[in-house]
Amino acid sequence: MIEFQRHVLKNGLRVIVHQDTSSPLAVVNVLYKVGSRNEDPEHTGLAHLLEHLMFEGSDHIEDFDSPLQAAGGENNAFTDEDITNYYITVPAQNLETAFWLESDRMKCLTLSDESISVQKGVVIEEFNQRCRNVPYGDMAHLSHSLAYKVHPYRWPVIGLDVSHIADVPNEVIRAFYEKHYAPDNAILVVAGNVDPQRVFAMAEKWFGDIDKHSNVAIIPQEPVQTESRFLEVTRDVPSDVLKMIYHMSDHHSREYYIMDIATDILSDGTSSRLINRLTKKQPMMTDVDCGISGNVDPGLVNVHGTLLPGISFTDAEAVVREEIEKLANEGATEYELQKVKNRTEATRVCGAIMLTVKARELAFMESLGDANLINTEFDIYNNVTNQEIKETVGKLMIDSPASILHYKANKKA
Repeated sequence: MIEFQRHVLKNGLRVIVHQDTSSPLAVVNVLYKVGSRNEDPEHTGLAHLLEHLMFEGSDHIEDFDSPLQAAGGENNAFTDEDITNYYITVPAQNLETAFWLESDRMKCLTLSDESISVQKGVVIEEFNQRCRNVPYGDMAHLSHSLAYKVHPYRWPVIGLDVSHIADVPNEVIRAFYEKHYAPDNAILVVAGNVDPQRVFAMAEKWFGDIDKHSNVAIIPQEPVQTESRFLEVTRDVPSDVLKMIYHMSDHHSREYYIMDIATDILSDGTSSRLINRLTKKQPMMTDVDCGISGNVDPGLVNVHGTLLPGISFTDAEAVVREEIEKLANEGATEYELQKVKNRTEATRVCGAIMLTVKARELAFMESLGDANLINTEFDIYNNVTNQEIKETVGKLMIDSPASILHYKANKKA
């Protein structure tokens, strides 16, 4: 059980404190409910660009890293489709330094023309390295746009096109910051050797005077996919890759937990069904994986496999479908189901040892609506039944149309 206390400031900032006296450290985690799903189709990649810019200094703090390092701290951040998350680790006695830094960049990020130009260049280089100059770099773009036609999940977090970063006007970037970086769109979690009441008082001191101003637009929802989709491309890559994509519900639904277990049965570990069948018993792939996206809005089930030389897409796809149908028709064995549940529990228990993980998970669960999910979520996993797995796999992966991507290696290259 991870105990915590919760307080909400008048400006809407949610503050959660988990006291852990076994550590001399404290983690300050600030989650903003903004990701690539909040972007305009003409200006994608902004959430990720803003993440970079948040380290470029604010009105009263020219250099973010220097005072943090002087306090013995370190920091990092990440952006995904739904959130942008920042975290700082400091000795507990230097906690206020982290509050000073985080509050100033929430209230008055500098966003000078010079800093924007520098970070645009960094992100453009990242885009080129991840999406243009490596094998399979455009696969995320292809699969996202194949599976989604309306929802902003149809482009990856890095952005739809590098020109969206290169050409976005600075005033659009500043407006994006003003719209989303607000206390009423944020969750502050502090975990470590801290006194909760002192943390709440510190939150009032450093964040209480920041005005609420978040005005988040309604996200267009993806219509139900009613027919199969297919895309084949040829690239200068070493091997053919098969990708099969199915729509599913969002992270709030029971279906999320059922499919998390079902996909683990299919491809988590060397004895899992797809890995055992396709890489050992009947070698057709060098690797195969099946997983869920787990988004705030309805997400995807993805099957991804690299084909061995001489194996056709048709044959590989048939075997994958055969294993999916077998799970839907017969269900998992008692051993398989318990093994996956045990592994899920072990992963959560091990992760809960780390302060950064506890702080991040408390923030994310609160963003879903209830921080206490960190304590109750495994009960949901543990109560998933074999019948639910059969019915849900059948509904999502057999009765519903798929999006299929054949990513072919150029044999002439």
